[in-house]
Amino acid sequence: MSKLLIIVDDKHKETHALLAAEVLRKAASELKHSFCIEVRTPQGVITDITPAMLNDAESLLLVGDVEIDDPALTNLPTITASINEVLDTPSKVLERLSKSTDSSPQTGKKIVAITSCPTGIAHTFMAAEGLQLGAKNLGYEIKVETQGSVGARNELTAEEIDSADLVIIAADTTVDTSRFQGKPLFKSGTKPAIADGAKLIEKAFNEASASSTAEVSKNETTSKQDNNKKGFAGAYKHLMTGVSFMLPFVVAGGILIAISFALGGIYAYQENNAGTLSYALYQIGAKGAFVLMVPAIAGYISFSIADRPGLTPGMVGGLLAANLGAGFLGGIVAGYMAGYITVALNRGIQLPKSLDGLKPVLILPVLTTMITGLLMYFVIAAPVAEIMSGLKDWLQGMQAGSAVFLGLLLGGMMAFDMGGPVNKAAYAFATGLVTSDVFAPMAAVMAGGMTPPLGLALATKLFPKKFNKEEYEAGNAAAVLGVAFVTEGAIPYAARDPFRVIPALILGSATAGAISMAVGVELKVPHGGIFVLGIPNAVTHVGMYALAIAAGSVITTLCLFLTKKNI
Repeated sequence: MSKLLIIVDDKHKETHALLAAEVLRKAASELKHSFCIEVRTPQGVITDITPAMLNDAESLLLVGDVEIDDPALTNLPTITASINEVLDTPSKVLERLSKSTDSSPQTGKKIVAITSCPTGIAHTFMAAEGLQLGAKNLGYEIKVETQGSVGARNELTAEEIDSADLVIIAADTTVDTSRFQGKPLFKSGTKPAIADGAKLIEKAFNEASASSTAEVSKNETTSKQDNNKKGFAGAYKHLMTGVSFMLPFVVAGGILIAISFALGGIYAYQENNAGTLSYALYQIGAKGAFVLMVPAIAGYISFSIADRPGLTPGMVGGLLAANLGAGFLGGIVAGYMAGYITVALNRGIQLPKSLDGLKPVLILPVLTTMITGLLMYFVIAAPVAEIMSGLKDWLQGMQAGSAVFLGLLLGGMMAFDMGGPVNKAAYAFATGLVTSDVFAPMAAVMAGGMTPPLGLALATKLFPKKFNKEEYEAGNAAAVLGVAFVTEGAIPYAARDPFRVIPALILGSATAGAISMAVGVELKVPHGGIFVLGIPNAVTHVGMYALAIAAGSVITTLCLFLTKKNI
């Protein structure tokens, strides 16, 4: 039998608060709990909490819109619940409270998790593996849903979520958490899960406490607003969410255009070819998928900031940016602008409870779309279009020296953190330029991203004594990841010996990027690695491009030979 303090507060409906208190009183009596209940209403406070009970309390249940200002209560094990949750299943709420105060070892506890990264390929699944291994080592049961490039896999069921003791979100993009209402929730990026899943799980159990297990609102706008307070980290996450949704449009459009050129030549798009398969494929790729790229990145940046009310103004702002010549840069500006305007209006517009449901479906979309559109049309688009035009002219007219420097920079960035923020910044820059028909940086970025795992794979074959058994056996997998343009295949090697491996990777990738830019390679397909090189017209100067990738890989291998010691 435990001693509970229960505080119920509904600032809008007194009857709901009183009903919730009564059903909790009945459920607590049936479960043999000793309890005191305080009900806060607009008319006053009804309480039977005594000083003795306050001193002896073992746990605290907060129901509804409760604000705690008593220091004596802040150290108690605490969970929160909504009024509706208590009215529907009061016994389950109390059972969850009992679990949170259980002093027995955590072995056998159940965890559910979601992993996701901007491209939805490597980090998503590496983070899932890290969490699964960590849970196994700690004796916990875990199920991980991966939200990858092909959609959600191993999806969590309502029953699994309901029985879980902890929810972990290990993601570099925004993940919908509305399913986890009222559950202890812990958020991190994918890197901690990849590096040490067990450590992340232990941290999650320790830190998903009273201060961070507040109810996950079904209206996610509030939680999105909290994320917006995280400064640069929050802004970067919003950008990566937009990039992750834009990528399928870029890849699909680029490949369809390349196939169109392969079938009908580089003039397949001309009207005299209308009615042919090559012309149709070009229209689908260039006039369909490519047209939606900028609205997609803008819409989902705004969605990441402000949830669903931000999607419409973000996409409209992105489409205006594309139509007014502001390109992907204008789309990014439109996305952030629409998202933060939506958040500000959502906070500023206060309506009666009966009309509050109009905000997300009528008031916010109309106002934010109008404000965002007018700002784009009269203020933002023109100067950003000038910047984009200047950037495009500079990139297309680069002399040899500046091209080599840009290639060195982009290639080195791809190897610097192998899928982290610096890598993704270079990739987002290059993919954005594809929307403006500037394709050379994309080639440098993909060459720089393929080189690290390829160089390491070659080194394991040529110098096996410099690697342990596990690293040597992973060389084949690294080679496959390298040819597929998955830079993250180099992470295990870099994690074990960062001061020798990372500089070697940067030098090799910078070399590959510099050679690619110097010879003017252009790549119209922003992913796929070696598998897209065989598509006619997808990449120019194929032979020199292959040489650039090979040269970068050899440089990495030679650097590893010089710096790594035999084991």
